[in-house]
Amino acid sequence: MPDQSISLLELTRRIAYLVQAPETQNVWVTAELQDVNARGGHCYMELLQKDEAGRQVARIRGCCWANIYGPLARRFYQATGQQFASGLKVMLKVSASMHPVFGLSLVVLEVNPEYTLGDLVRRRMEIINRLQKEGVLEMNRQLQWPKVVQRIAVISAKGAAGYGDFLNQLYHNPMRLRFHTELFQATMQGTSAPASIIDALSRIADRQEEFDGVVIIRGGGATSDLQAYEDYDLAVAVAQFPLPIAIGIGHERDITVLDWVANTRLKTPTAVAEWLISRNENVLNALGVAGNKILQLVNDRLAGNKQQLAQAEALLPVAARGTLDRRNQRLRQAIASLAGLPAAKIQPALARLDAFPQRIADAIAARITFARGQINAQEHILKVLSPAATLARGYSITRIDGHAVSSVQAVPPGSILEITLSDGTISATSRK
Repeated sequence: MPDQSISLLELTRRIAYLVQAPETQNVWVTAELQDVNARGGHCYMELLQKDEAGRQVARIRGCCWANIYGPLARRFYQATGQQFASGLKVMLKVSASMHPVFGLSLVVLEVNPEYTLGDLVRRRMEIINRLQKEGVLEMNRQLQWPKVVQRIAVISAKGAAGYGDFLNQLYHNPMRLRFHTELFQATMQGTSAPASIIDALSRIADRQEEFDGVVIIRGGGATSDLQAYEDYDLAVAVAQFPLPIAIGIGHERDITVLDWVANTRLKTPTAVAEWLISRNENVLNALGVAGNKILQLVNDRLAGNKQQLAQAEALLPVAARGTLDRRNQRLRQAIASLAGLPAAKIQPALARLDAFPQRIADAIAARITFARGQINAQEHILKVLSPAATLARGYSITRIDGHAVSSVQAVPPGSILEITLSDGTISATSRK
């Protein structure tokens, strides 16, 4: 009924009285931070809880007043290396509060950093263990950088201080080593960072033959900003990338999942540049040492050859005279040996030499006599086998039209026959 109504302020006061029951004061709760916003020394936030499917099952506003938030945030950062920021899971001591204007909220009184630290480590180890089971954890770490690294694909935010420090350090090296860098711009913090970096890696992979390696760099900042690098999909992309990757994210104390899977971890973008310069300096120095060794070996060889040549020049006149003397001595010995040969050894040889013309004439005459005998024998055989000799023994040759007849069948009746005898030719006519 209208006369039984109460004011809204009264209702909120009643709710505040109920809310301030002992069961809602100084209670430790676990929740995830969202929309954390520090203003005027105070910190305002949303506290929420999600189920295993990621759906929100509870949500309430929270606040931490300035007299508590400053010391609380410092203790939290010193223990975890993280800023009190959105996305973290925290354990907070809170008291429920109901304000007539701002409504129901939880006032944060204290934080347990060990819970957050344990949750960060737990999530990181879950990703690392998963990558290890899938066999990809050390794939990029097993790749070898080229001896000389000059063509570098850089993933960073354009205009970022860390990117500028990297280029300044790289291109102003004391030895004036040459490098070629190409920026593949990406978002380097926030929830969109993993997908943006994966996209940059994909663009580099399409041109991988143009680069020696990849660096992913980001300057210092809030440690909470590094939560983007605790991402499974990004870790897989880095672990399986076909080129070696060097990481220079944050500060020396900052470690993320990417530091576990990348080929090389360095503390800052400047440290990445110094590492690249150092690699090439080492190669250049090694070449210098090798060149000096080669030069020394060449100088030593030339010095040795010059010494040998000088010795040869000094020995050459003496050697020539010695050789001539030895040859002359041998010649004199040969002449003396020939002069001393006994005449008994020379005379038989001369006699044999004198006999050679007669022996040659006799051999030629015998050869001619033998050949003449063979010719006479062949001539006798030809005479015995000639047609004239055959006719002289009583044989004849019968021809018809100049052709010899050897069969009666070849002589038709009435044919004119020519019969050749040893002393002439007669004609006859065949009959039946």
